[in-house]
Amino acid sequence: MSILEAIIIAIVEGLTEFLPVSSTGHMIITQALLGIESTSFVRAFTVIIQLGAILSVVVLYWERFFHNFDFYWKLFIAVIPAGVIGLLFGDQIDALLENVTVVASMLVVGGILMLFVDKWFNKPSQDQSIGWRRAVTIGFFQCIAMIPGVSRSMATIVGGMSTKLTRKNAAEFSFFLAVPTMAAAAGYKLYQLLKDPISTEMLKDNIGLLVIGNVVAFGVAILAIRFFIDFLTRYGFKAFGVYRIIVGTILLVLIFSGVSLSMV
Repeated sequence: MSILEAIIIAIVEGLTEFLPVSSTGHMIITQALLGIESTSFVRAFTVIIQLGAILSVVVLYWERFFHNFDFYWKLFIAVIPAGVIGLLFGDQIDALLENVTVVASMLVVGGILMLFVDKWFNKPSQDQSIGWRRAVTIGFFQCIAMIPGVSRSMATIVGGMSTKLTRKNAAEFSFFLAVPTMAAAAGYKLYQLLKDPISTEMLKDNIGLLVIGNVVAFGVAILAIRFFIDFLTRYGFKAFGVYRIIVGTILLVLIFSGVSLSMV
């Protein structure tokens, strides 16, 4: 992977991690379009640079992150379902991560659903506090996002809105929940790599790319979060739904026309 390719993938990660368009799906598509071989380092890179993206949440919302213990308890409850599913079905999930057809299909399906999200779920209650029941519900919705192309952001925001949170509050809790979820995923990936001397050397040899990737993802994610909160509050999900349908449809047409977008 070249420096330019690393920067492009990091930009895609920063732009899409907190938007309801599937960051994993877009990174898979980007790698396929750039013809980047899916080596063990490339797969590790796409996970590890998420640390840069989640750091942007901590920086933007630092007062909320250092508020009280109850905040962490709710995040812990919400992250448990995805943690259990990830441990039980990690190999199956990894097998789906390189399937562009699955990504394209889920982009379309998710896009269609997003056209109706505001109609179905935008009925906030007066009580906007997040108790353990709301946290658990959002946590189970997050499990759906383990299918590439679904979008963790979309699943958790819709999960929050299904409990009658406002779009803004649901989106912000989705950002907060991303921190332990993605930190755990990146930490586990690092742990697996560091157990193997060969993988450890691979990381050392590419430390510059990892630093660049995290810095770029961090900066771009800050801009994306600020844009998304304002846009979502004003206009809702329809624009993102249309975007997903267009991108997914183009990819499916290319795939079924015989254009190779598979990861090699």
